Amino acid sequence: MATSSRRVGAETSKTRDTLLDCVEKMMLDEGYASVTYRALAAKAGVTPSLVQYYFPSLDDIFVAAIRRYSERNLDYLNKALEKRSDDPLRAVWEYSWDEATGALMTEFMALGNHRKSIRAEIAAVTESVRKVQLDALTTKFGADARPFGDLSLPAVQLLISSLPKFLNLEKGVGVDMAHAELTEAFERLLDSVEPAPKRKPAGRRRTR
Repeated sequence: MATSSRRVGAETSKTRDTLLDCVEKMMLDEGYASVTYRALAAKAGVTPSLVQYYFPSLDDIFVAAIRRYSERNLDYLNKALEKRSDDPLRAVWEYSWDEATGALMTEFMALGNHRKSIRAEIAAVTESVRKVQLDALTTKFGADARPFGDLSLPAVQLLISSLPKFLNLEKGVGVDMAHAELTEAFERLLDSVEPAPKRKPAGRRRTR
């Protein structure tokens, strides 16, 4: 199959960044279905052909948006882990809550249910985040550590990162029975592994 020779706009272009800013705003305000060539062009004040110059397909738009979003998240995660190197369990827990409640990620996940390329990109991003988190836990506790009884570190990482997602999904449909009790019990478990001074509840740094 021949490779297309069509020119594509540079990833470092300010115009491309502006378009992706508009994509994020449209997804937050109206949902992913609102993002079309014409709608994005109107939002950014450019022509549809310019949008297509930077993003030859709609999937290209969404993949680029996810990658940029994930780069920001990874940067945030790395800084959080560096700042809390003495307590990576808590850092991963707070990051996982923040990620689970991010409105933009919710839109990406919904989009992934309908577009295979987006689903694959989300999977790749998830694996990257898990590797960073697991590396931090391994550095702190050792590769063979089992801080939660019989659970290996990969299993601990999965539990910490998936519980907020599950609880947030339930809350999204109006179910919250025992959520607070479970969250508080889990936080006590985290502190029993790595005792820490009193803190405010896990922060939510954004609503996007």
